[in-house]
Amino acid sequence: MSSPVKSWQRPEILLFLMAFAVPLSFAAWQALLNNFAIERAAFTGKEMGMLQSLREVPGFLAFGVVFLLLVFREQHLAIISLLLLGLGTVLTGFFPSVVGLSLTTVLMSLGFHYYETMQTSLAQQWIEKGRAAEIFGRLIAVGSFSAIIVFVLIWLGTHLFTIDYRWLYLGFGGLTISIASAAWVLFPQFPQHSVQNKHMVLRRRYWLYYALVFMSGARRQIFMVFAGFLMVEKFGFSVSNIAMLFMVNASLNVLFARKIGRLIARYGERNALLLEYVGLFLVFVGYAWVEVAWVGAALYILDHLFFALAISLKTYFQKIAAPEDIASTAGVSFTINHIAAVCLPVVFGLIWLTSPSLVFYIGALMALISFSLSLLIPRYPEQGRETSLSC
Repeated sequence: MSSPVKSWQRPEILLFLMAFAVPLSFAAWQALLNNFAIERAAFTGKEMGMLQSLREVPGFLAFGVVFLLLVFREQHLAIISLLLLGLGTVLTGFFPSVVGLSLTTVLMSLGFHYYETMQTSLAQQWIEKGRAAEIFGRLIAVGSFSAIIVFVLIWLGTHLFTIDYRWLYLGFGGLTISIASAAWVLFPQFPQHSVQNKHMVLRRRYWLYYALVFMSGARRQIFMVFAGFLMVEKFGFSVSNIAMLFMVNASLNVLFARKIGRLIARYGERNALLLEYVGLFLVFVGYAWVEVAWVGAALYILDHLFFALAISLKTYFQKIAAPEDIASTAGVSFTINHIAAVCLPVVFGLIWLTSPSLVFYIGALMALISFSLSLLIPRYPEQGRETSLSC
């Protein structure tokens, strides 16, 4: 006889717990990477670009999650992905070489991207549309709170106690593995309201969503790879400096992500995305011009804050999607998002060697293209009203 379900054993709580576990590994991996790669593996912009392109390969292959759903339930696959994320992080510090970093990065990234695919799918299925934007905002806030803990511990570990990279990676990755194991044991299998397609789904009526997701992947590389690299290479930020910068970003998400979710619900996805891309254009031009460290740091913080507005893409798709398409399209959209992510870091890494500013000017152009696409989102999107052209 199964034991009764407790009041805290709810889908939302599981989503929040998993959202807390991810940054323990990924935020630590990201915060330490530039310094670890430069100091221990002698990376330049070229090697970093290649590594970051390799990191995005599992995201490019996220459509494969559809076939894994033939074997695993979505909830279990999300937890297995968390375990892989933690394991990849645990191993990172023990292999300070191009080959070692490449292998551990692929393992870490496989777990991260497949978890993100499942989180998006499960949240869109478990949370009703009217609350989705706020819940996505709360998930960002929970993850950011976890990241703050990581950044504080990294700052203490590197600034005060000079703990070696390998033990930092081991500790944070181990915490993610522990939480994932607890999530597997403590939570029941939650039902899904619609039977999900177990094959790849590409529908013409979702074309605008696909285009916006593709451009989002391109934009993300500017921030993830080259904005952080700019802070270290040009302005000489230390590990503790980067950790403090990340901590400020995470603190702002804790304060504002839920409110941003509410504003998206109130003013609509179209207006939120237009605001995001105007802001990104200005930020990218600022990166190209910046010569003062504190101004660069301010741009980096502002850049990160705009990420919360990307909730709009998830809620936009939730409104236009057929319920049975959600899981499959989550995988397909991650693949589309990572087409640019796989190619651009290598190309931009080569451009970086001759003109770092040009990388950011290209990013500004991408923001303008995304702005133009966002104009086609209807004020009230729904099935049959996917774009303003179909209204």
